[in-house]
Amino acid sequence: MPSMNHRLHSLLDRIGATGSLVCAIHCALLPILIALLPSLGIALWLDDGFETVFVAFASLFGLAVLVWSYRRHRAMRALGMLVPGLVALWVAVLYPPLHHSVVPHAVVMTFGGTLVGMAHLANLRLNHSHVHDAACAHSH
Repeated sequence: MPSMNHRLHSLLDRIGATGSLVCAIHCALLPILIALLPSLGIALWLDDGFETVFVAFASLFGLAVLVWSYRRHRAMRALGMLVPGLVALWVAVLYPPLHHSVVPHAVVMTFGGTLVGMAHLANLRLNHSHVHDAACAHSH
């Protein structure tokens, strides 16, 4: 029977992966949404502050979960995808020429969100395949 700690790691990675991949889909569809916003009358809901808060949340959540898991499995693969994904997201949000270009912004946000989602999936796999033996870095 899996321990509560293992189940919590698994749940957090599944939440992170799902959220990040939904974000990537959202970013891929963003140019269409932006074209429709004036006719839908909901432009006020989606200001720059929302995007910044979402990227900040994804950064804090992703780093917390993956660093916590890294302490268990000691593999850099997941962090190696997370960090470039977060860098792409922050560049797309904070670099004005990119942020104000609709299609390039959507491409970079989609790329970053996809990397973050893949990092959570890789972390989920690393946690699932972790074998407790004498080489474990954590206590049993």
